[in-house]
Amino acid sequence: MSRIMTMSILTAAISIMALLSCSEGVGQTEADADERSITVQERVDIDCAAAAFSINVKSNFEFQVESQVDWIVFDKTEGNEVWFTAQANDHTTERMGKVKFTDPEDRFFYKEVRIFQKGNTDLTASLTMVDKNATSETKALYANLWDIASRGFMFGHHDDLWYGRYWYNEPGKSDTKAVCGDYPAVFSVDMGPIMDNRFDNAENTIRRRVIIEAYDRGEVITMCCHLNNPQTGGDSWDNSNNKVVKNILTEGHETRTKYLQWLDRCADFANNLKGSDGKLIPIIFRPYHEHTQEWSWWGKKCTTEDEFIRFWQFTVTYLRDTKGVRNFIYAISPQMDEDYGSSAEDRILFRWPGDEYVDFLGMDCYHYNWKEAFKKNMEAISAISVRKQKPCGVTETGPEGFDWKDYWTNHILLCAQNQRVSMIVMWRNKFVGTNENERHFYSVYPGHPSEEDFRTMYDSPVTFFSKDLPDMYTMPKGYEIK
Repeated sequence: MSRIMTMSILTAAISIMALLSCSEGVGQTEADADERSITVQERVDIDCAAAAFSINVKSNFEFQVESQVDWIVFDKTEGNEVWFTAQANDHTTERMGKVKFTDPEDRFFYKEVRIFQKGNTDLTASLTMVDKNATSETKALYANLWDIASRGFMFGHHDDLWYGRYWYNEPGKSDTKAVCGDYPAVFSVDMGPIMDNRFDNAENTIRRRVIIEAYDRGEVITMCCHLNNPQTGGDSWDNSNNKVVKNILTEGHETRTKYLQWLDRCADFANNLKGSDGKLIPIIFRPYHEHTQEWSWWGKKCTTEDEFIRFWQFTVTYLRDTKGVRNFIYAISPQMDEDYGSSAEDRILFRWPGDEYVDFLGMDCYHYNWKEAFKKNMEAISAISVRKQKPCGVTETGPEGFDWKDYWTNHILLCAQNQRVSMIVMWRNKFVGTNENERHFYSVYPGHPSEEDFRTMYDSPVTFFSKDLPDMYTMPKGYEIK
């Protein structure tokens, strides 16, 4: 172990990148750009212990090898085999790293191999949370979010228990259940109308009811916040004033006073939200979502990096320390719609508030049918998740008004293959009654062309719906939360 770690440090100090010398069958000749050919396997699986492993490479040009993680180190080339050394995995869960084989003259021409290393099941997994005093059920949910990603992903749907395309507020109904006979594993709902000037409305009674129903069945609840603009009186999309967050952060400002009242309502709701068992219901709390975009009063158009970070930290500190909220898992969720290439990680960590202020890495992905973008963004967030030891997931997705028959198997399942995400949550199916011209839906419903394909996805061993879930509110074996 010590020899391997020493070699890793020495190699990293020199360079992770190494130009492979020509050898028989590998990199024998320089080829014109349009004649270049390189063949590699897409995936390598290795055990948790420190060990050497090889990748079979066939190429007609001299290539360069680059390890994208520090626990994989290039060793040597023998014929068609390129050898590496992997350090031992000192976590209980599987981790993924990448190795790239690149043309030294053209960094955009490359092949990528993903290395999956098993977790060490003899260890105790130690995770950290923003709230060290979170309830035992909240800590258990957090551990289960991390654990379940090693086996597959939970299917979720926004407002699924409240209304569907052709129904509204009918207890027990669900577009998902109407198609596959089971509820989503994750129920997404909006905290905004509970907090802001809309708080005194009948719909909040429905929100509370369906959240409790979901928890009582053992499902997972996540809440976004489409908050109205506390300064202008507009909605979440009112980005006409770039001083809103600045004023919230200013002691004594009237906008701050109003916003603190909104946070008080949020805390009051959370601190009095209990299931039939009398226990506080854990919530994955997802404020200020899609802050990478310009549409909101908290987004990049209306805030500086410093303002957003302080705003996030202020919110967490106030709810946790001042109001004593003990059932929140704090989730951040940038919008990731495109293939960002090598800058994907930078976008996911855009205006990152700090590891001590974020529990869960989410991302909202509205890429329509751009499967490669969806897949690569899941790969990027999975890698950050493993490195930071924080669970991750797709917190919003779906193509609006789609009619593809094979969407679920040829898009969701295909792109999620070998990913380490705990959930994929579809955006809502708006209640439209008989108005078929209204196409604001993002998931399946009775009569949709993808019904049969959805049932095929439901039957997959890697998808978790309500009936598939373990006890998400009991700490899984082999975990501790610090």
